[in-house]
Amino acid sequence: MKKMNLFSNYVSLGIVIGGLSLMGCKKDEDLAVVPPASENEMEVITDIKLIFTNSSDASDIVEARAQDPDGLGVQELVILDTINLDVNKTYTLTYEIFNNLETPGEDIGAEILEEDNEHQFFYSFSNNAFASPSGNGNIDAVSDPLTYNDVDENGNAVGLSTSWATPSSVLSGGAFTTRLQHQPDVKTSTSGANDGDTDFELSFVLNIQ
Repeated sequence: MKKMNLFSNYVSLGIVIGGLSLMGCKKDEDLAVVPPASENEMEVITDIKLIFTNSSDASDIVEARAQDPDGLGVQELVILDTINLDVNKTYTLTYEIFNNLETPGEDIGAEILEEDNEHQFFYSFSNNAFASPSGNGNIDAVSDPLTYNDVDENGNAVGLSTSWATPSSVLSGGAFTTRLQHQPDVKTSTSGANDGDTDFELSFVLNIQ
């Protein structure tokens, strides 16, 4: 009888160990199919404001807005304003960028500044719309002229502040596009508007009068 009890104990122990092994395998399988969290998640952006400030008169400000009230929902950023600049002036372009689904609103511009070595703004505009920069912007070719006022820790352009000199001639119904690229582990002095992921791209109507 003692031998049979001992055998029964061995069998029971084997069943328990086998069950634990199967549970361990199941747990490993479950872990294997769980995708890792993305390190470079897209920012939720609901409100963007472009602010053109006259370099000779800080009270002379032109603003142009875009809004996406549902963040990552079905709606996209919608242009709310036209950019109306004066002839023969130099403007500094800066931004206000927020996620206003948070309370209080989350300042995405501050995050971009903190991670400036991973971000760069690129631009395109009607050909020769500006006296400076000349041409049509650097979205199509990163080496084309663009006047950046800020750089990251590696000396590469960022674009939270840029300079724009309007010509003496007027422009009606022109185009002005700004694109923010997120470029973690990609950004260099020669990386362009197609490198990395696009956080946003906005195309405004531009008038210079």
